[in-house]
Amino acid sequence: MDRLSPPVRHGRRRSERGGFRMLAWTTTPGSRGGLTLREVPEPVPLPHEVLVQVEAFAPNPGDLAALAEAPAGTIPGWDGSGVVLESAADGRGPRAGERVVFLGLAARGWAQRRAVPSAMCAAAPADAPWERLATLPVPATSALRAVRRFGSVLGRRLLIVGAASAVGRFAVQLAARSGARVVAVARDERRHADLRRLGAYETHTALAAVSSRVHGAIDLIGGQHLVDAYALLEPGATVIALGHAAGADEHFPYGAFVADPATSDRSITSFFLGSEPDLADEMAYLAADPSLDTGDIDARPWTELATWIDAGAERRSGRVVFRVANRTDPGQQKAGPTKT
Repeated sequence: MDRLSPPVRHGRRRSERGGFRMLAWTTTPGSRGGLTLREVPEPVPLPHEVLVQVEAFAPNPGDLAALAEAPAGTIPGWDGSGVVLESAADGRGPRAGERVVFLGLAARGWAQRRAVPSAMCAAAPADAPWERLATLPVPATSALRAVRRFGSVLGRRLLIVGAASAVGRFAVQLAARSGARVVAVARDERRHADLRRLGAYETHTALAAVSSRVHGAIDLIGGQHLVDAYALLEPGATVIALGHAAGADEHFPYGAFVADPATSDRSITSFFLGSEPDLADEMAYLAADPSLDTGDIDARPWTELATWIDAGAERRSGRVVFRVANRTDPGQQKAGPTKT
């Protein structure tokens, strides 16, 4: 992994009509993976935005789920890591030349460069690999904000459903560091030893095996898992519906919301990272913590993105991270249709 790459300002090409050009993955119905790597205009930052040269990105489940509905020509991609080429005109945020992690739920991250609101961009350590940094913004920040919603969890049972996912692994670590007795549910029992190493107090393959009530729950699966997690709440507890990997409806049985002394004041709350304020400080904190375990990283050239998606976006081991080539030399990467 590249730990000390200096800012790269070569490779920016001005078009005949003025303005810089860059390569980006754009949605293209009928192409392999529904994407085409092609030349597009470089973004022009608004006064509150920085221009970032993207070095790496790790596709999130939400990125992939959004591809089918995205209009043709859209540049997908929420988050990643890179270096600031131009600081924000309003004087806020990181300076030119700083290494950063960034988050922008308006997408446009699967490109050589992107404009990012300075409030969603945080400085990163000089010795942190681009690939590691790219795994943090959406999963780790979501996990941190979810755990914080419960207030003090010291000595309390906190249930995490889908604990082996990227968000789940971070939630296990952050909750355990906060003193929670983490009850981790992951279908694949082969992942349980790793979850216990990360701080899980209990591990289960199914919610039916959880025998005691919990102070709070983070559900990353949805469907029947959300229904069952709600049933495990103690009085006054909350389950955060953070993920919906099951893609299934939730059907609560009659009486689920009829309270008695043992089930009073329980709640379900939704979660949207984009509505959370002051995320830059959170991302900077996470990026600066070398002890935070990101799991295995499968680093690949970004030219393989469409092929990977077309093959089912398989993750053989840990997070798949794509390293962006920031030269527009046609001999190094090809732009154009990738039809099957």
